[in-house]
Amino acid sequence: MEFQKSLLEYISQSLMTADETIAIAESVTSGCLQLAFSQMPNASLFYKGGLTTYTMQEKVKLLKVDAHEAEECDCVSENIAETMALNVSRLFESDWAIATTGYCTPIRNSSYKIYAYFSFAYKGEIVMTKKLELHPKTQALNAQLYYTEFILGCFKSEINQLMILK
Repeated sequence: MEFQKSLLEYISQSLMTADETIAIAESVTSGCLQLAFSQMPNASLFYKGGLTTYTMQEKVKLLKVDAHEAEECDCVSENIAETMALNVSRLFESDWAIATTGYCTPIRNSSYKIYAYFSFAYKGEIVMTKKLELHPKTQALNAQLYYTEFILGCFKSEINQLMILK
């Protein structure tokens, strides 16, 4: 797995320049984002760590996702992603957080579609949440890698916007 080097360097430099930290909560990307952040130059200066919570029980226990809501939507919704982002940020005491939840294979619960929700939290507030849908014939690993690269690109844009506002 190789991520775009310039993208990783840009995110790394931006977080170090702002003296800000990040934590990750993953489900559908199953550690791919954590891998990407660990490959960034000087990662230990801004990357606090992450959690991969693949089951509903772990999301409820570790990330304080509401159990009833999680059952209703198979743990895949905009609100679940936002809850995961806010709570991983609190858990790791980070400025930023990224969370992902979704499907990398088409199953009945996903209406045989492949999609993910991702959310960015910044200083205890949700600053972006999006849904990303892929072709239902996309291979699982390719879906996870695509989600990861797309989310990193969106994160770069989000950091850019906040830097301009500062």
